[in-house]
Amino acid sequence: MRLSKTFSVLGLLLGAILFALSLTPSLTPRSTLIQGALAGTSFTFGYVIGVFLHWLWNYLELPDIPLNHGQRKVLKRLALVACIYLIVIFLWQGAHWQNSVRALMGMQPVSGVGPFTVGSVALLIFLTFWLLGRGFRHIILAVSQHLARHIPERVALLTGLVVALALYWSILNGVLLKATLHTISIIWERHDQVIAEGLKAPEAPHKVGGANSLLSWKSVGHQGRRFLTLGPSVEDIREVAGLGKEPIRVFVGLRAAETPLQRAFLALAELKRLNAFEREILLIATPTGEGWLDPGAVNSLEYLYRGDVASVATQYSYLPSPFAFLTDNRYGVESARALFKVIYEYWEDLPVETRPRLYLFGLSLGAQLSEASFDFYDIIDDPIDGVLWAGPPFGSGIWRTITDNRDPGTPAWLPQFRGGEVVRFGNQYGGYLGQEPWGRFRIAFLQHASDPIVFFDFRWMLRKPDWLERPRGPDVSPDLHWFPIVTMLQLLADLNLGIAPLAFGHRYSPDGYLLAWMALTEPPDWSDEELKRLREKLRTYPVR
Repeated sequence: MRLSKTFSVLGLLLGAILFALSLTPSLTPRSTLIQGALAGTSFTFGYVIGVFLHWLWNYLELPDIPLNHGQRKVLKRLALVACIYLIVIFLWQGAHWQNSVRALMGMQPVSGVGPFTVGSVALLIFLTFWLLGRGFRHIILAVSQHLARHIPERVALLTGLVVALALYWSILNGVLLKATLHTISIIWERHDQVIAEGLKAPEAPHKVGGANSLLSWKSVGHQGRRFLTLGPSVEDIREVAGLGKEPIRVFVGLRAAETPLQRAFLALAELKRLNAFEREILLIATPTGEGWLDPGAVNSLEYLYRGDVASVATQYSYLPSPFAFLTDNRYGVESARALFKVIYEYWEDLPVETRPRLYLFGLSLGAQLSEASFDFYDIIDDPIDGVLWAGPPFGSGIWRTITDNRDPGTPAWLPQFRGGEVVRFGNQYGGYLGQEPWGRFRIAFLQHASDPIVFFDFRWMLRKPDWLERPRGPDVSPDLHWFPIVTMLQLLADLNLGIAPLAFGHRYSPDGYLLAWMALTEPPDWSDEELKRLREKLRTYPVR
């Protein structure tokens, strides 16, 4: 068969196995196109492993299996038939596996996974990688054959490998990636400048962006204008809680000042102008890459305290989080640290009896940067009241240490740490449990067991994750099993390409934030009936 002459049969067999396993469920449902891309990538990994094993066998000069030409031909054909059979069986079973995830998330079942689309996309992905691999091999051979006239053959091969790696890296990273990020940056910077209909400058002169404000409406940026405009009004709060005042929100955009420190001082000046330090709660919120703050997080806190809340944030990028994460995030860290330092030092000097309770908040990349915004040693003498970090990405610093050293018998997806005296974990169903009373300084992690951004780790390529041990999270499929390489690739596909409804995956709901703020801050005087009305009201706000 021509197929077995062009491609490695062992590579095709291992590729088919990984292709099939990629159809099993992961943390979030997948669209047909994403499943095709995942299957193609998995097939490529299996193929490369097969080619490498075949090369290693020959390199070590191990004996071939004693078969004649006819037997070898039959064996190859049987292997190819097995590949096709395996893929077909798993494609047929794929809908059941996807529905095992969708059912837990309240999604409608699917009748199939689109086998022709999955197969076509997978084939396109594999052939693309295969052609790149052929080009890589040709570069190695061309360089090594030229150099072999002057230096030892193996040194020439090694030199060819280095040249091929350097060439591919310079093209992929130095040209394609940088050009892509530069183009995306220009597009999003222009988008940030556009003032959308319905987000006009406030008429009230005292508001941020108004006539008396230190910040122009244009300078706060697109996400800043949404943050300042779309929150609850005093009338909304009174409708639910009976009493209320207008929340204070301050947002400083990238164009407001040249440096993070200057923007931090602008934020402080606006807070002082608005008498924000007379409020009961002061929230320092670190946005995601483009400046977005999850409305459910801030709205729920403002309602719980009947508007007696001041929130402040500064922008550090125009790029959405996935692209901001790929670039150097030191600027985001510098921005988060500058804002915290300026606000904290002013707050620290205020009378303890009258100053607001100070909390930090961050979602996803914002949680990672919020964590980096302060050092525990800097606040140990006069600690802030607490932090809420939702969906911390990729097991960042504190989260990793706490989860790895959790109390025995507690699951990795909802751990307890040293009795819960300082740190507690919760999800959309509750949590925030501890054996000890929660201290004055509190850290709360809000995380879904189905959030791939929280639980992704390259270690899962060769190691089974702790969060797959039983009991599992309530939104994790019982059909999810760990497979070397494949599970890591599935989670990689889930990161920003999985499809999950609100309150699952990396999409955090107002209800989840409400539970977190109630546990963290313990607001007084809320009856069950009032909380029910509040939940219904919070669901009327846009989630983006």
